Amino acid sequence: MSIVSNNLKRIKPSPTMAVTQKAKELKASGKDIIGLGAGEPDFDTPDNIKQAAIKAINDGDTKYTAVDGTPALKKAIIKKFKEENNLDYQIDQITVGTGGKQVIYNAMMATLNEGDEVIIPAPYWVSYPDIVLLAGGTPIILECNEKQGFKINPSQLEKSITKKTKWIILNSPSNPTGACYSKEEIKEIGDVLEKHPHVFILSDDIYEHVTYGNFKFFTIAQIDNLKERVLTMNGVSKAYSMTGWRIGYAAGPIDIIKAIAKIQSQSTSNPSSISQAAAVEALNGVQNFIKDRAISFQERRDFVVKTLNKIEGIECLNPDGAFYVFPSCKGLIGKKDSKGKEIKKDIDFVQSLLENNGIAVVQGSAFGLEGFFRISYATSMENLKIALEKITSFCKSLK
Repeated sequence: MSIVSNNLKRIKPSPTMAVTQKAKELKASGKDIIGLGAGEPDFDTPDNIKQAAIKAINDGDTKYTAVDGTPALKKAIIKKFKEENNLDYQIDQITVGTGGKQVIYNAMMATLNEGDEVIIPAPYWVSYPDIVLLAGGTPIILECNEKQGFKINPSQLEKSITKKTKWIILNSPSNPTGACYSKEEIKEIGDVLEKHPHVFILSDDIYEHVTYGNFKFFTIAQIDNLKERVLTMNGVSKAYSMTGWRIGYAAGPIDIIKAIAKIQSQSTSNPSSISQAAAVEALNGVQNFIKDRAISFQERRDFVVKTLNKIEGIECLNPDGAFYVFPSCKGLIGKKDSKGKEIKKDIDFVQSLLENNGIAVVQGSAFGLEGFFRISYATSMENLKIALEKITSFCKSLK
């Protein structure tokens, strides 16, 4: 008899973490590896944010805080939503967690009953389905292919909603594709959801500030008729290069926020007091560097997309946000690498690329769509140039 719970047996470890770990192991063994698997900005946390954390330590701000966030941080989050998204929230509509992942996990654990369905457009961030499974729910995966820009359309959504549907998860800009829903597309999805008042919406906006060109960010809570059914999740990890500080937050209906706090009170309790003080400065302090960093990411995106589309057998859409591309490797399926190994699926492509040419990427099937792979270009242009040369060389070597 196994001691491991049946619920845990239903899920798998994070594929993105697995790729990152494999790359580290190969690097430690002396191999020359470039990792393009991690979703982490390569920029450092700004100095004003670091100094706020140091001040908090020196001031003795090192005790327990309220379970779901300090009043100072909640007020900064309310200010952010008002100034950036024109959304009004009260302090009891805000929750703070140890990263955005915990906020999503808490929300699902606090609201799902056995058999409740959660609609998840694919490609999806790897943790969504497994969090739903852990909470006893049923993930309903809707494949959104490259012809529809990796985005769910209204008719597809309409057909998937049942009496058991509890949530839909929307992620824009998207991990893993970088796809972004325009205001018009969000409103079309909203029109469908307005007809189904039993469905709640979890909007994952963590990449809100990483957008390019003329794209204008719009979040579904800005639709008045839906706001009371929307939990809007965000955080400081991506925009402020604070992945290790572990601060995510959300705004939404009071009953959901209270339920999240109850879950958190029996798991981790409060997020780090020091990280919360730093997050206050992140949200209230200077913001001009965010646009400069987005410009740098756009330059990298342009280079990566242009180079990938020159490779025979690879096709890559040009995303409007985040720092990922999601190219198709379907044109290389059936070929063999230099060691005679056949590329039958995207995972074979990814493994062979890592073993033969030292480039770590993540297979598309990990995100719910076979025949693709994800590249994170949140690394230096120097690394990207070397990596793309090796990817090009690898693809040309396939016979």
